[in-house]
Amino acid sequence: MATLMIQGTTSDAGKSTVVAGLCRALARRGISVAPFKPQNMALNSAVTVDGGEIGRSTALQALAAGVEPHSDMNPVLLKPESDRGAQVILRGQVHGHMDALDYHTYKRTARESVLAAWQALSSRYDVIIAEGAGSPAEINLRANDIANMGFAEMVDCPVILVGDIDRGGVFAQLVGTLELLSQSERLRTRGFVINRFRGDMALLQPGLDWLTERTGKPVLGTLPYLQGLLLDAEDSVGLHGVTSGEPALRVVVPRLPRISNHNDFDPLRLHPGVELSFIGPEQAIPAADLIILPGSKSTRSDLAWLRAQGWEAAIMRHLRYGGRVLGICGGLQMLGQAIHDPNGLEGPPGSTPGLGLLDLETRMVAGKQLRNVAGTLEPEGVAIAGYEIHNGVSQGAALARPLCMIDGRPEGAVSDDGQIMGSYLHGLFDRAEACNALLARCGLHAGGAVKYAAHRQRELDRLADTLEAHLDMDAILAMLR
Repeated sequence: MATLMIQGTTSDAGKSTVVAGLCRALARRGISVAPFKPQNMALNSAVTVDGGEIGRSTALQALAAGVEPHSDMNPVLLKPESDRGAQVILRGQVHGHMDALDYHTYKRTARESVLAAWQALSSRYDVIIAEGAGSPAEINLRANDIANMGFAEMVDCPVILVGDIDRGGVFAQLVGTLELLSQSERLRTRGFVINRFRGDMALLQPGLDWLTERTGKPVLGTLPYLQGLLLDAEDSVGLHGVTSGEPALRVVVPRLPRISNHNDFDPLRLHPGVELSFIGPEQAIPAADLIILPGSKSTRSDLAWLRAQGWEAAIMRHLRYGGRVLGICGGLQMLGQAIHDPNGLEGPPGSTPGLGLLDLETRMVAGKQLRNVAGTLEPEGVAIAGYEIHNGVSQGAALARPLCMIDGRPEGAVSDDGQIMGSYLHGLFDRAEACNALLARCGLHAGGAVKYAAHRQRELDRLADTLEAHLDMDAILAMLR
């Protein structure tokens, strides 16, 4: 077994895509490979084959490697619930809720889960491509680190450092990061990858030569900016409006403070007949054909934010003019009469009135429901598949008219007039037939939805092809040997 770790100078430097591309490139060479992220902080998550929960980007990397996502691949997942606290998930299962200071101390214990998960993967795969989190040069987080160099030192693996040139200042990013590392950490950093380059390499080459001379480390490759690359994101970085083709259907999504699993909307980004917009704080709420209330890690507080931004009045006006509303997971809960959280699982204990658009109430209960599911969209009968990740249990008369039949049981709700729909199912739009059927209910009858599973595979192959063309793969394979 060999482990190679990809770290970045900043968040969103490109670590996740480099790991995904390497996993696909190595798998295509017949190498048994698995991704590994010791610690992740993200609200986008996936359900694993063993019934656990990991970061969405790690699940995508498993897909790239051609293996089932497993909770060992992301042993520590932090799901922020406020600016200072998060739900802590260890090896796929909820461990509890901690504020930042408590977790900083707890990392000594979490280290055991990280090491056990890495050892378990090591017994099953020949190569592990590990991904860091944020930057290894965050001095205030260095004590008891398990996310970056702390892990690399623990398992004694080489590190490649990725910098994002598109942001500017890439040489300062790389040299500055290296300077802030310890001597042993600098030694295990074997080289650099410059990401998202667009321009003439002849103009960049003098900088690359200087970087190698200054640090003694090789530049292992310069990756071009991949226009239009769309793969499951790790978190909410970069959410913004997207216009595709000649839009026929306007879809808007509130950018909730704790929005979760926003990759639900990636198929809509790609749809040639959809104009998709994420609306953030203090932005005007535009006219739309469909409003989608997304998932949330803190449903009651996000509902309060929604009201403060004027969305409640906007939704009621939207419905009066014949528009459609869809709620997914936390969004479904918001559409009901009330949300009860007596034990404070997502924030302070208490209850919050819902939007009152569906006759149901939701109670937060301990024991998160985690499952991959399949069934049919009703009454169309087209196949639908996805996953559930939620604490809430909803009850009420609205559920007697379900949106789907999932594994033989009714799921979700639809209002009598069909204007309002809700479901706990993430991935509603992933299958083209289901996406077309849902959008037809909202007035888009031309079809045109992408086959998203096939799109993911094409993008992963495109990514791997790029890495093969622009990275020194012989040097990387030598590190693994």
